[in-house]
Amino acid sequence: MRARRGDHDVYLNCTGSIIDRIMVDFFNAQLDYIFFFYGLAFILFGATCFVIARGGRQEKPWPVLGLFALLHGIGEWLDLSALLIGDFPAFALARTALMTASFVLLLEFGRKSLVRVGLRMRELWIYALLISLVVLGGFAGGLNVSNVLARYGVGFVGAMTTSLVFARSAKELSGSGRRTAFSVAAAFALYGIAAGLIVPAAPFWPANMFNYDWFASSFGIPIQLVRGLLACWIAFSIWVIWGHRLMLDASSARYTAYLRKQFTWTLFAMVAILVLGWMLTEFLGGIYRQNVREEARSEIDLLVSRLASETVAIESMVKALAGSSLVSPLLVTGTPQDYERAKSVLDLDVQASGATLGYILNTSGTLIASSDRSGPASSQHPDYSSFPYFQQSLAAEAGYYYSFDALSRESDFYASYPVRFGGAIIGVAVLKKSLEAFVSGLVHFDRPYFFVDPHGVVILTNRPKLQLRTMWPVSNEVQATLDTQFGPLNPRPILEGEIVDATWISVDGERSYVQRRYANHSQWSLVTLTPTREIFASRVSGIVITLLVTMITLAYLFGRERSVFDQVQFEKRLHLQELARDLNLQANTDRLTGSHNRLKFDRALADEMSRSLRYKTPLSLVLFDIDYFKRVNDAYGHQVGDKVLIKLSQFLAGRLRNADLLARWGGEEFVILVPESTGHMAYLLADNLRNATAQVVFDEVGKITCSFGVAQFTSSDTAETFISRADGALYRAKINGRNRVELAFPTARPKSDVTAAV
Repeated sequence: MRARRGDHDVYLNCTGSIIDRIMVDFFNAQLDYIFFFYGLAFILFGATCFVIARGGRQEKPWPVLGLFALLHGIGEWLDLSALLIGDFPAFALARTALMTASFVLLLEFGRKSLVRVGLRMRELWIYALLISLVVLGGFAGGLNVSNVLARYGVGFVGAMTTSLVFARSAKELSGSGRRTAFSVAAAFALYGIAAGLIVPAAPFWPANMFNYDWFASSFGIPIQLVRGLLACWIAFSIWVIWGHRLMLDASSARYTAYLRKQFTWTLFAMVAILVLGWMLTEFLGGIYRQNVREEARSEIDLLVSRLASETVAIESMVKALAGSSLVSPLLVTGTPQDYERAKSVLDLDVQASGATLGYILNTSGTLIASSDRSGPASSQHPDYSSFPYFQQSLAAEAGYYYSFDALSRESDFYASYPVRFGGAIIGVAVLKKSLEAFVSGLVHFDRPYFFVDPHGVVILTNRPKLQLRTMWPVSNEVQATLDTQFGPLNPRPILEGEIVDATWISVDGERSYVQRRYANHSQWSLVTLTPTREIFASRVSGIVITLLVTMITLAYLFGRERSVFDQVQFEKRLHLQELARDLNLQANTDRLTGSHNRLKFDRALADEMSRSLRYKTPLSLVLFDIDYFKRVNDAYGHQVGDKVLIKLSQFLAGRLRNADLLARWGGEEFVILVPESTGHMAYLLADNLRNATAQVVFDEVGKITCSFGVAQFTSSDTAETFISRADGALYRAKINGRNRVELAFPTARPKSDVTAAV
């Protein structure tokens, strides 16, 4: 039972490793899309920070955080560019410098925010120290070490400081604002770990343990995917903070409800667009991958056929040589005549097949005849008995063997076949052909190809720098054997592992499609390498489409939000204007009759007096009241009296010009300001109003009459004297019998004098 359980555990571990490897390979193929949405999230995050900063409330240095996000997002898109068009040292240096600058801005955001809440963090020399550490690390260990130190010393510290800033601000908030601030704090803390502690592999601790490869092998996904998801989390949380500000600024239940609904729809739309965009990108990349497979298959078929065309002639000719009736007598009797006849056949077959050498061996591996010898075989010759092709032919099989001379750098192919006599094997016929023609014929072959021995050593290739380099990793024992055979080899293999048939694999940092075919039933094999940088060029079409759809969708959603916000603000302004008009109306209108009140009249009188003096135009005033109005109130009550006042004011207002102003002076007394009119003209107006009023029936009261006093404005008048003269004229109308109009004297006179004159 224990043995079975142990086998089961081993099986599960192997299965898990295979699944993890598949997942890693899958996500590595998606790095271009991961870099895309990673950078997009940070750029949108930066744009949101700048919008918040433009709002005016600067409790945090939002522009600094926005600049960090913008530079970091651009850096991720530059990583995408390196993946698409290839990388080179200057480009890698620029990206590392940009990443370091963005992390410095993140740390500066945290420092400034903490200084604003009273913490002492004013020492800016720390930046010079950190940047110097990054630069010195680059000089000492290369660009990769500089990258690692920038993440450790600046990125991790900056992210954790920013996390502390939002955690502190969360304590001062409540409700959804508190939750959002804690969400941003948690996201930055996790991002500090993902971007500041999980780093490229470097030759020192902890980078040699906790790095990209460790994370991918442990969790089955690349760390870039985790960073991209955290960037989306941060961007959305900052967007929610901005939304809370908009809600507070708008102070509208309608706008708040719309914005909450927009949050949901925007999140749904962005997830849908990114998923569909990834599917489109994967579909376009899949089309290219299929084309790559078919092209690679046709190319390796071409290589196999070219190699076969170089070897097929000697494969068939060696069979004919072994079956020749002139060869077997040499091995049986070995007379000089037999040698000459066998030698002539051997030379002819060598020439006909294009071989460089041919020879006949007996069953002990001794050379009997050779195409490069003019006489019988010498006693001094190599022992061929240990050669693989000789052993195969002695076993009654056709022998095939490829060889490589490390000194001359020449490759050859050997074909052998057993020589029979009376059904028994009496020797072996061998033909040898150089493979130089095969190599020279493929000098202009576009794709890298490799002809490797059974251990994976590159023997032939159209990439000379890669010759005698192992194609895949080998054990230390095999490496020692190969070093003895070929001399010291480059210990770094071309591929990460041995290829069985075909696969997608990373070669020197570039994703490629690799195919392998065995040659002529031997352990030697042909390997083709198809760089697939173009696959990213085809996938970038899907990325560009996704970016455009994202921009259009966000433009619509934020345009719609701005439209609703502006509409709410417009409605607020209208409401305030209506409220102001109502207040102004209330301030200038008599509450009972609806005509203008005394305050409005005083303002209009002052304006008209100034205009009359400036432009020398006439101005008159009519003051009147209802005759015996006290009797109406006493007889019918104040409510009926109020109805009389309302009806009278409405009736007289309808008989005045637009330029005239009717106002209630007090009680049953009214005043009419008559611009552009002389005293005589105003007198006629008042007399018409008097006659018209006398004809009106006022419900329960019946008919009433009014007395009028008229005055014309003079340059010596003040508002008080002007009104006083009109009041004096009204007084005279009263004492002279009522229901009449009196014109005022040019200057004001006391009422006692008026009475005396009358």
